[in-house]
Amino acid sequence: MRRETQNILLVLLGGALLKISFSGLYLRYVQKGLLPLLIAAGTIMIGLAVFAIVQDIRRAKAAAEGDHDGHDGHDGDEQQHSHSHSSRSTWLMLLPVMAVFLISPPALGGDVVSSAADTNQTQRSRNLLGELPSGDVIPLSMTEFVTRTAWDESGTLDNRRVKLTGFLTRADSDTFVARLAISCCAADARPLKVRLTGDVPALPNEQWVELTGKVVPKSASEKNSWVPSFTVESSTSVAEPVEPYES
Repeated sequence: MRRETQNILLVLLGGALLKISFSGLYLRYVQKGLLPLLIAAGTIMIGLAVFAIVQDIRRAKAAAEGDHDGHDGHDGDEQQHSHSHSSRSTWLMLLPVMAVFLISPPALGGDVVSSAADTNQTQRSRNLLGELPSGDVIPLSMTEFVTRTAWDESGTLDNRRVKLTGFLTRADSDTFVARLAISCCAADARPLKVRLTGDVPALPNEQWVELTGKVVPKSASEKNSWVPSFTVESSTSVAEPVEPYES
C-alpha cells in the first residue's frame, strides 16, 4: 500500500469515528461509556495521518533541492506503476467508511430477537434484584423486568402496574415487546422479549411503544425459555430512543 493511500485511509477512518461520536450515532454500535475512547481513537488516526503527510512533504522538498543529475527515473516509474496496481484493492477498505458517512446503518432490531437463542435472555445473577420503587406505575427496563420474572420467586411484581419501553415484534400468532441489551457493543447484543396479552397494540413490527400493564404471575418458565407474559392495559407509540440498547 502506498503511503498516500495509507494517509487518506487514516484521515477517513478517523473522520468516520469522530462523525459518529459527535452526532450520537455511536450509540447504535457501542455503549455510551466508550465515547471518550472513540474520540481519542479518531483524533489519533487523523493526527498520525497529518504527521505522515507533513513528513512526506518535507522529504519531497529536500529531495527536490538535492542534486539528481544522472538519475534515471525509469525504475521509479515502473515501481510507481506496480504500486498503483497493488493498492487498488486497498480502496475497498473505504466501503465501511462510506457506509457510515452516507448510509448510517440503523440500530439492531426484530431480526436479531427472532434469530437469537432465547436462553440468553436472563443471564443475570440474583444479586441484581433490589427493592422496587413505590408508585402506582413502576417504570422498569426490559432487563430488570425479565430478570425479576425469572429469578424473583417472591413475586414482588405480582399485581404491580409496570411501564415497559421497547419495539414490537411478532412470531407465529404471538406479539412481543422486545429490547436488545449489550455489554460492550452491538456485536454482543442479546434479546429481551415479553409476550403481550390483553389490549395488544395493533401496530407494525419495529414500532417503539410504551406499555402499561401487569405481569402474568409465574408465566416465565424453562418451558417457554423464561419469556414472561404481560397484560397490556394501555399503550402509546413513541420514537426510537437516542440510546436504543440497554446495558
